Amino acid sequence: MADGSRHKLYSVAEAVRGSTPSNPALQSMRITGTTLGLAKDSLQSNEIRSDRQIADFRLGANQVGGDVNFELSYGTFDEWFKGVLCSPDWAGTPEEIKGGVDRHSFTLIRKFEDLSPSQKPYYIYRGCEFTQLQLTITANAMITGTLTVFGQSQELASDLSALGTPTFPAATTTKPLDTFTGSLEEGGDSLAVVTEVTLTLQNTVAARFVVGSKNSIAPSIGRSNLTGNMTAFFEDSTLVEKFINEEESSLVLNLFDVDGNQQTYNIPRIVYTGGQPDVTGEGPITLSMPFQALLDAASTETNIVIQRTPNTP
Repeated sequence: MADGSRHKLYSVAEAVRGSTPSNPALQSMRITGTTLGLAKDSLQSNEIRSDRQIADFRLGANQVGGDVNFELSYGTFDEWFKGVLCSPDWAGTPEEIKGGVDRHSFTLIRKFEDLSPSQKPYYIYRGCEFTQLQLTITANAMITGTLTVFGQSQELASDLSALGTPTFPAATTTKPLDTFTGSLEEGGDSLAVVTEVTLTLQNTVAARFVVGSKNSIAPSIGRSNLTGNMTAFFEDSTLVEKFINEEESSLVLNLFDVDGNQQTYNIPRIVYTGGQPDVTGEGPITLSMPFQALLDAASTETNIVIQRTPNTP
C-alpha cells in the first residue's frame, strides 16, 4: 500500500517535445502535493436499441493534466518558472526571466517508493508544459503556489532502464521564502499595509488532436494573461481612485528567505479592475484590489519579470 510520505517527483527538460533525453539528470522536486495524472474523454455509442442497452463505449485520446503544489523556495523552481513564462534562459545582472514566446516541455516522473518493481512504481509523463501558475503571498505565512500541467502521454514502468543511466541530482536545500522580511512597492512607492497578494498567470495550453494518434500533437497556447488581487488595510482612497480613474500602476514584490536569498517579481504595468472596502464586522476594514497586468512596451517589453539574487556573504 502506497503512502504519500514515500512519494517523489522528478523533472527533466526535453530537447524534443514528448521525448525524454537519454541518460537524463532527473531533478528531485520539492512539492507539497500533486494531482498529476492521465485523463481520457468518454465516448459512448448513440446507437438506439430496442432493449435500451448501451451498445459500446470507448475512451478518447490521452490528456495528461493536474496540479503540482509547492512552497516557494529560492532556486527550486527556476526551470519550471522559465517554462510557465515561456522565457529564454535566466540571464543578466541580476539574472532574470520574463514573459515571452519560447516554449519549454518537460518529462515528469512520479515514483511511489513503497511499491515493488512488479507493481510498476514509476509513472512517466512526457511532453508536459505548464499552462498556469498561481502564487499566494500572505502575511505571516510561507509563500505557496500551484503549477498546472498539460502533458502528452503517460507510461507505467518497473524501472527506468529504458532511459539509459539516469542520474539523480539532489533537491535544493534553500529555506522557503516568507513574507516577514519582504517588501512591496505599488506605483513606485512602498506600501506597508498589504495583507495578501495573489497572482495567476494563465497560458491556456490546449490539446490538438488529429486522426490516427492517441496523443495530441504540439498543443496550442494562448495569450500570457496575468491577473491578481491585492488585499490591504483600508487607510485612504488612493488605490480606489486609481480604479475609478483607470490610472495605470505597477507592483514590485521583493521576497527573501531566512538566508537572504532574494526573488523579485516586477509587474510593470497594471490596471485595477475593482476597488471595494467591504465591511463584514466591527474589525479592521480591508480593501480588495483585483488587477490585470498589461504589456510594458516602453521598458521591459513584457507583463512580468522575475529576478533572482543569491545572498553573497
